[in-house]
Amino acid sequence: MSSRRQFVTLLGGAAAAWPLIARAQQAAMPVIGYLAAGRPETNARFVAAFRKGLSETGYVEGRNVVIEYRWAHDDYDRLPELASDLVRRQVAVIAATQGTAVASAAKAATAKIPVVFGTGDDPVQAGLVASLNRPGGNLTGVVTMNVELAAKRLGLLHELLPGATRFAVFVNPSNPTALSTTRDALADTPVTGGQIEFLTVSTTSDLNGAFASLVQKRADALLITPDSVFVSRRVQLLTLAARHAVPTIYPSREFAEAGGLMSYGSSFTDMFRQAGTYTGRILQGAIPADLPVMRATAFEFIVNMQTAKALDIDVPPTLLARADEVIE
Repeated sequence: MSSRRQFVTLLGGAAAAWPLIARAQQAAMPVIGYLAAGRPETNARFVAAFRKGLSETGYVEGRNVVIEYRWAHDDYDRLPELASDLVRRQVAVIAATQGTAVASAAKAATAKIPVVFGTGDDPVQAGLVASLNRPGGNLTGVVTMNVELAAKRLGLLHELLPGATRFAVFVNPSNPTALSTTRDALADTPVTGGQIEFLTVSTTSDLNGAFASLVQKRADALLITPDSVFVSRRVQLLTLAARHAVPTIYPSREFAEAGGLMSYGSSFTDMFRQAGTYTGRILQGAIPADLPVMRATAFEFIVNMQTAKALDIDVPPTLLARADEVIE
């Protein structure tokens, strides 16, 4: 065989072998299963925050780690199936960072694969961990306690609208603890005279119907509970709140930045970043049972003055003085 023919043959063999080598290199990378209740198109900033947290521990998607995404598209009934699929895939860790229902599905699917959750509920009450300091088992994660801040949000709404007496609260019935936790948080709130209407929302049509109901009931203001179903539909939610001129407070700054009237809570974005950091630490060998559940320590109160003016609301100076940020 001539040297030219030998070269061509070797080159062809190398080209054929290259995809096999690439696949082998990818197979050698650890695989993260990313289990989510929402949709990829409305969660891009949170995925980016998760990747940022991963990078803080030295892991970069596509370079030295693979992420397998499983999106439920707000169909919570699909979560057990998606979680089981990741277990069959034998991922190294499951990131279940979109609330208690997602974390519970991952917990039910495996007792061996580490799970990193992100939730606004109390993870002990929800049965995810034994305690915050010593989680035990294969789960740990980040908790914002945003659900328990419902009374604080209602107080801010009442301060903004001292004459308000009728309040509506949107909750997702698919979230196993959201309704009970929110009811408990608001049970002793003295500012409403007991006139709180809980409206359930889990689909787009539910959201339209819930707004029609609160308008019919002449609700003075609206409180949104922290849930991925509202994050995924925040554009529709903000549009309907503006269309019906309903003063609304939201659970995180992402809503106020997008045009919501007010928000109070810890940052969803930072929760995802912290979850990414814990996921990276587990890939490095940390054991979930030994990683205390991280708790949010900083909470932000944001007021969007553009929306307040559109609603013809005069925000009291005392409220503006307490705001961490005022969007002009």
